[in-house]
Amino acid sequence: MTSLDVRALVAGYDRSTVLDGIDLSVAEGGALGLLGRNGVGKSTLVMTLMGLVVPTSGHVLLGDRDVAGLRPDLIARAGVAIVPQGRRIWAPLTVRETLTLATRGHGRRWTVDAVLDLLPRLRERFGQQAGQLSGGEQQMLAIARALLTDPAVLLLDEPSDGLAPAIVDQIAALLRTLRGEGVTMLLVEQDLHLAFAVCDEIAVMEKGRIVHRVSTPEFRADRATAHRLLGVA
Repeated sequence: MTSLDVRALVAGYDRSTVLDGIDLSVAEGGALGLLGRNGVGKSTLVMTLMGLVVPTSGHVLLGDRDVAGLRPDLIARAGVAIVPQGRRIWAPLTVRETLTLATRGHGRRWTVDAVLDLLPRLRERFGQQAGQLSGGEQQMLAIARALLTDPAVLLLDEPSDGLAPAIVDQIAALLRTLRGEGVTMLLVEQDLHLAFAVCDEIAVMEKGRIVHRVSTPEFRADRATAHRLLGVA
């Protein structure tokens, strides 16, 4: 079953087109790694899926519901959550306050206790202001905040950004755990090791389009294509 199905999506800023007919799908419980050079439109795609950029045309299907062009709060209620690049945590709020604000009602799968069991470091920092956390702790708080909306699809935009390799490994382990819990993910990344550790498929963007998509093992084995598309060995 397809959890997220993007069809012919066009979007941009002012009179500039950034997404030029994106076709992309993620199966329920799957994880797709989205790679590409800087400036090809990866973050714009994430923001458009979340309703932060209004598409010119195209469809964003969650199951059989088209959410393209809806307000961000309505898209969130439909089951999409974002872990934005740079984390964008609310620095003056404590961990407790951040998680309380993010919690969506009763009887949901992800509760504050559930995310604290998953991320015990946040339990240790429960009364601390978010702005005083380390970069890795802030990233985990951003992921916890997203989970508390009980998403059907989790969008992650460069979760490795600015983090030390050892912390990136912890993020990879966390995302693998979430995959084991059946969370569907679209992971935008520059860190190939993180994308390979988490995702079962890799897609590559170029000039606002998806130009290549294969399984992760196939992508890793085809170094010539990776070098041509991404400039990496």
